[in-house]
Amino acid sequence: MVVPSEDYSRQPPCSARFFVKGERPRTHRAKKKIMKTKTNKDSELQNRTAQRIENTSELPKIDLNRRNQNRALPMESLLNLIRKEAPAFWDSVEVVGQWVWLSFQEKQPRELTAVLSQLGFHWNNRRQVWQHPCGQLTARADFDPRRRYGSHFPSDQKPA
Repeated sequence: MVVPSEDYSRQPPCSARFFVKGERPRTHRAKKKIMKTKTNKDSELQNRTAQRIENTSELPKIDLNRRNQNRALPMESLLNLIRKEAPAFWDSVEVVGQWVWLSFQEKQPRELTAVLSQLGFHWNNRRQVWQHPCGQLTARADFDPRRRYGSHFPSDQKPA
């Protein structure tokens, strides 16, 4: 029977021998993997990166010069423009003070938001409406403009 010369119970555990002072344990650095769903060549499915690139290429172009001109239009000219170029929006037009607002129940597709942007509207996230300043740029209001200035729908009025 042989007796060991040292007491091994006082040694650090086996895994501690792999670490050198001042060195961190090496871990596998995982690179974010993109799930590829296009395994079948006939399939229309794409990985997420390809979907994102494809969606950004479909954005409608906006003529910024025309947009800026439209933002400076007075209210009556804007209402005539909407009635002529975008009659689908006419029933949703609300005049609030000197501004024109458009609100919808659901999120609009990119094609419609491009038309709204081209007409000079911008999205107000706080009020959840599309707004047009009609040349009257003002500071942000901490009150409800509908209550202070009143509002009406031009489509409800009978033409003279």
